Amino acid sequence: MSSNTISSAPAPSEEKPAAAPYHHGNLRAALIEAGLDALRDKPAHELSLRDLARQVGVSANAAYRHFADKEALLMALASEGFRRFSLAQAQAAAQGDTPQAMFEKAGQAYVRFARSHAALFQLMFGRFPAQGRSPELVETCEAAFSGLTGLAALHASLPQDHPAVQMRALVAWSFVHGLSHLVLDGQLDRFSDDTDALVNGLIAQMGAAALPALNAPSVANAPI
Repeated sequence: MSSNTISSAPAPSEEKPAAAPYHHGNLRAALIEAGLDALRDKPAHELSLRDLARQVGVSANAAYRHFADKEALLMALASEGFRRFSLAQAQAAAQGDTPQAMFEKAGQAYVRFARSHAALFQLMFGRFPAQGRSPELVETCEAAFSGLTGLAALHASLPQDHPAVQMRALVAWSFVHGLSHLVLDGQLDRFSDDTDALVNGLIAQMGAAALPALNAPSVANAPI
């Protein structure tokens, strides 16, 4: 057999390997980050999963593999918001040198987060009822409140599961959450040119005056 015959013989057939799946690193995280960035400029109802997919350079179908619909995306954004929200308060509280100062600094961080991330803050607290949340969102919400009750327990020198601690945490939450909305709505602007200083003063007053009153047995034992 000549060398020409050998060289012209067909090569053995080889099965073509399957195409590798599309890989974007952590696409879910990339879409969440893009969504958080978008919330700096627009409210949650204006977000589009297709637009976010385009921004990170993938098809809409690739995005839908991670989020069944826009509502699933929004819950994921809210969950990540609660993680960052909790971290911001914990880091602020760590700067306090007394339980009172820690409590106040956490409250200040609460309001700062609302001001800096208004659309995300409104999504976190205003979009989803208690029922129907994803397990991830339930977990991050509970973690955020647990951080608050931990600070309340430290502030009151009581165990975290004491009834007075939960009442104290609810009072503090109601105060700073309402204060945050007053700030976002511009309702405090007419009282001071320095809103930050006013907020800090109000939080200090709340911590010094309102919360200690909850040590009274009639309030501490009130039904929750």
